[in-house]
Amino acid sequence: MSPDAPVRVVLVDDQDLMRRGLHRLLELEPDIEVVGEAASGEDALAVLDRVEADVALVDARMPGMSGVELIARLTRDRPGVNALLLTTFDEDDFLFGGLRAGARGFLLKDASPETLVAAIRTAARGGTVIDGQVSGRVIARLGDGPDPLSAASPAVLSAREDEVARLVATGASNQEIARTLFVTEGTVKNHVSSALRKLGLRDRTQLALAYARRTP
Repeated sequence: MSPDAPVRVVLVDDQDLMRRGLHRLLELEPDIEVVGEAASGEDALAVLDRVEADVALVDARMPGMSGVELIARLTRDRPGVNALLLTTFDEDDFLFGGLRAGARGFLLKDASPETLVAAIRTAARGGTVIDGQVSGRVIARLGDGPDPLSAASPAVLSAREDEVARLVATGASNQEIARTLFVTEGTVKNHVSSALRKLGLRDRTQLALAYARRTP
């Protein structure tokens, strides 16, 4: 994705009214372009065969292929498409399923327009987006299981890896972290990969949640 190019978004929701509202909201943003819409997971895959997209805004609950199933397919087959899962506050199964499937982030459907637009921009840059209320539920659920950070020795991560992981938890992209730390993006990627391997985590979203969990 070119820094000057608009963020290309595909909207996936079985409710026509929701898609129309999101489309009208996003078309007001000069740096965001809606390149496709789909009413189901199957339709979304067909749309993505025809268009190039940076972000897929995916409804969690849809007939047929669920949003979680779609995100799993995108993670496997179209890793360049960063998926954001739209969920309601009581959909824990979808929320945690989305985390396992590789969602770049989570938003509540009642998020403000400003929050939604900012989340799309962050996801397009490769950052992690976790709605404040959603992250609270995720962290609470994580509290019922093993904590990869508390279980590990403080020496598991190097000082630089820990610094990078903390920045990942703020939602910063690799490019932004590289600028902050005065290193290359390749170096940041290496540190993220190393931190994930050492902590037994799968992706940067899980890393961000793990670090959010340790915040008092």
